[in-house]
Amino acid sequence: MKAFTVYTGKVVCILNDNIDTDILIPKNYLKSVKRTGFGDFVFAPWRYDKDGNKIADFVLNQEKYADASILITGENFGCGSSREHAAWALQDYGIRVVIAGGYSDIFYNNWLSNGNVAIKLDFEKRKMLSELSEGKEVEIDLINQKIVFGDLSIDFDFPPIYKQRLIEGKDAIDLTLDLEEKIKEYENRI
Repeated sequence: MKAFTVYTGKVVCILNDNIDTDILIPKNYLKSVKRTGFGDFVFAPWRYDKDGNKIADFVLNQEKYADASILITGENFGCGSSREHAAWALQDYGIRVVIAGGYSDIFYNNWLSNGNVAIKLDFEKRKMLSELSEGKEVEIDLINQKIVFGDLSIDFDFPPIYKQRLIEGKDAIDLTLDLEEKIKEYENRI
């Protein structure tokens, strides 16, 4: 897993509430258990018409957001089914940070466990940040738990266990491997 300490990326805003996993990656695209190949289908019901043509006015189809990697969105992001493909699709598209008012618990844990950052901000802070920074680059400082845009700095809370894992670039398997000697010692005792 790639470490995450301080990250700079372009902001894209989709400020809808209750964006569910069927919007993030519809079930008809869930034909693989590899983590790649889903980016073209993220937000498919909003990005494409019924014939598969891009809907020009949808934000992710606009050229200025083609390389956006920080998504500012609404409340209850990632609700719906428990499909981990939703996290994979966003990540494969290039999103590394989601800033929302809140998340479905399952999506939140999937997103963080896949090496990405999920920040919870209240409506006023998200609105201000989206109005100032949409289409521009913002810095996400996970070490100091700050979002920085020019002179603006917004503090955010972050779960300590995920913070440490992201900073060290370690997933659950890496953490288990770090304990391999202790596991062997325990096994030898029993």
